[in-house]
Amino acid sequence: MAALVASHLTRRFDARVAVDDVSFELAAGEIFALLGPNGAGKTTTLRMLAGLITPSSGSVRVDGRIGFLTEAPGLWDRLTVERNLLVYARLHGLGDPARAVDEALELFDIGNRKNDRAAQLSKGLKQRVALARTLLHRPDIVLLDEPTSGLDPESARDVRELILRLRHERRAVLISTHNLDEVQRVADRVAVLRARLVALDTPAALRARLFGSRLLITLQGEAARFADALKPAMKDVRANGRTLSVAVDDVESAAPNVVRTLVTAGADVVSVIPEEAPLEDVYLRLLGKEAP
Repeated sequence: MAALVASHLTRRFDARVAVDDVSFELAAGEIFALLGPNGAGKTTTLRMLAGLITPSSGSVRVDGRIGFLTEAPGLWDRLTVERNLLVYARLHGLGDPARAVDEALELFDIGNRKNDRAAQLSKGLKQRVALARTLLHRPDIVLLDEPTSGLDPESARDVRELILRLRHERRAVLISTHNLDEVQRVADRVAVLRARLVALDTPAALRARLFGSRLLITLQGEAARFADALKPAMKDVRANGRTLSVAVDDVESAAPNVVRTLVTAGADVVSVIPEEAPLEDVYLRLLGKEAP
């Protein structure tokens, strides 16, 4: 059973349709990334999923508790880190709020800052506290709106590691982000939104659909003189220095034949790997823009 099901979600603000007939499911142990340009409806979608705004039409079904990290940390500046967390632990009705806060402080390595006021914290530390608050009540479904926005590389890496840990714990995680590198590192499935869903699939399936499957073969010497050996069996062969890029129907089944043909032609094959189009190229093509 899916942890979360969004069915035909639509949200209008007067005459403007911010989200239009969006449907998808989120499974336990899955990291699902929601991509789209500014104004595409990503934050509105998350707010509907979290129950903060009501859909104009459609429905959301959840199986478990939700934790929602908004784009702005939303901490009380005058309260200490510990007090910020304690307020939410009590709002969630946890049996032992103080213990839950202590565990969160330890998990996010912020125990040494528990007596600091939120106003004194760097952006990275504020985000860490906000994440601790989001997970205080051990939610089954975690919604993260731009979780690494504005963070330094080390803090962003820590957040990615946390997201992967949530998947290992069988939490359902939905990330809204502009960070395509982040998505490429962690996401199991990707949805591209522009009010309506433009595409929804695994990153690998989207690449294959838009760019086809390719093998990248590195040779010991100049590759161009061996390109003809693969024609006409291979429909698209491109040589560049010591590498050949070959379009194939299926990477796994084609690789042995390609290597055998090259070796027979006298080539010294160094490596053969699947060639993946950057996720940025996939994203731009889905939005009808030219990939660089």
